[in-house]
Amino acid sequence: MLDKHGIAKRIAQELRDGWYVNLGIGIPTLIANYVPEGLQVEFQSENGILGMGPFPTEEEVDADLINAGKQTITAMPGAAIFDSATSFAMIRGKHIHLTVLGAMEVAQNGDIANWKIPGRMVKGMGGAMDLVASADNIIVAMMHTNKKGYSKLLKKCTLPLTGVGCVTKIVTNLAVLEVDSGRFKLIERAPGVTVYDIEKATEGELIIDGDIPEMNI
Repeated sequence: MLDKHGIAKRIAQELRDGWYVNLGIGIPTLIANYVPEGLQVEFQSENGILGMGPFPTEEEVDADLINAGKQTITAMPGAAIFDSATSFAMIRGKHIHLTVLGAMEVAQNGDIANWKIPGRMVKGMGGAMDLVASADNIIVAMMHTNKKGYSKLLKKCTLPLTGVGCVTKIVTNLAVLEVDSGRFKLIERAPGVTVYDIEKATEGELIIDGDIPEMNI
């Protein structure tokens, strides 16, 4: 089973040289710490920066450098800082190769709910709805079940939707799955996790095709 850093490490394997990548708040922000050696990737944040680096050490903290989740970040050499209108023009213009988001629920048809739980106050929807409407490659990083042990990979989302039919892949603490013809297809299992463990933790319909390899992280 993976922790949140393990999830980030596994998603980092999906990065490709020369890509522009948007990282949502939560687990996705950790991916910047695990970029495979030799890859040149530009991380973008909707609050207006292109070229985010790993999280800073105590000596590197600069309160003026933050990501969309208001966490302090570092900037890589050549990074650019600009207004949010320019940032969203990049997103809406489909200039982002990969978007990684957290989620509260994902449905087997690729729907995602990640911005609101009814009855709880939220600061706003942020940029998630623009990201899911504009991106062609969306990976969700999340725990497989919620704090009560209920599956977050569902037949149908119960929370207000952020996007419809947009998720392509999910990486959880238990597995890597793809959205395939309206179902979850199991691709890899986390170290120490069995296929049966994943079946028990998944409410949505699960495709299991042959032997499922263990993640290599």
